[in-house]
Amino acid sequence: MTYCVGIETDEGLVFAADTRTSASFDDVRVYRKMHIFEYPGDRVFVIMSAGNLATTQLTISRLMHDAEDARSTRSLRTFTHLYEVAEYVGEVLVASQIRMKDEAQQSGVSVQSTLILGGQIDGERPGLYMIYPLGNCIATSPETPYLQIGESKYGKPILDRILRPQTTLEDAARCALVSLDSTIRSNLSVGLPIDIALIRAGDLKVTQKMRMESDTPLYSEIHETWSRKLEAAVHSLPRFPWEPARAEEEQASSSVPALPPRRVAPRPDPGDASGQQQ
Repeated sequence: MTYCVGIETDEGLVFAADTRTSASFDDVRVYRKMHIFEYPGDRVFVIMSAGNLATTQLTISRLMHDAEDARSTRSLRTFTHLYEVAEYVGEVLVASQIRMKDEAQQSGVSVQSTLILGGQIDGERPGLYMIYPLGNCIATSPETPYLQIGESKYGKPILDRILRPQTTLEDAARCALVSLDSTIRSNLSVGLPIDIALIRAGDLKVTQKMRMESDTPLYSEIHETWSRKLEAAVHSLPRFPWEPARAEEEQASSSVPALPPRRVAPRPDPGDASGQQQ
């Protein structure tokens, strides 16, 4: 299993993906699931994958081959609109699955893969598409400015609560990291390292990218801060009706009765003979 999330905001795109791949309980490996295709000044694409690893690698290899072939009339470099690129990538994905199905027919292994494609072509605004195993695709919307593939349920709540089209690119990236961190905490099939990439609108290249390990200071700080703040938020939630009365009872039962005020004898007047010693 895997988990990848793509986010679209007014400022650009955020991509985040884990790297854990498992063929069985005792065969866990690290593979990159985020693939970058950069043609600076003209266009940039990021593809993230979930599903059969062999199918994904065949699909990415075919996309790279077509893009590098100067004679190719259909490639990542030839289309003028992002939705046309999404349709083309869907066709390559379907063809790869058909080829893999013939080879894996006897094993009963699923050869399906699902992709997230995002990027920008010069003259257009950035966009984000999910490409299904059948080759069809959907795009983000103002109501749902993110797409998920893989083990998505654990990391979804923060995306629904925080993300808006006007969310800054850096805040969206932090949401993506917390979404992945929550999934890693709850599901063993998703694991570190995490790859993250940002495309700022108009840059036509990957603006920032990094890989985060368990000992990466930024990831460790985000992990600890989120856990601490979340716990504090729970403690700060409104009290139940019975809680104030109970608190008053506990305070009353534990309080010590006040001692009477101490009486202090008046100091003798030095001019009074009755106060002198005998």
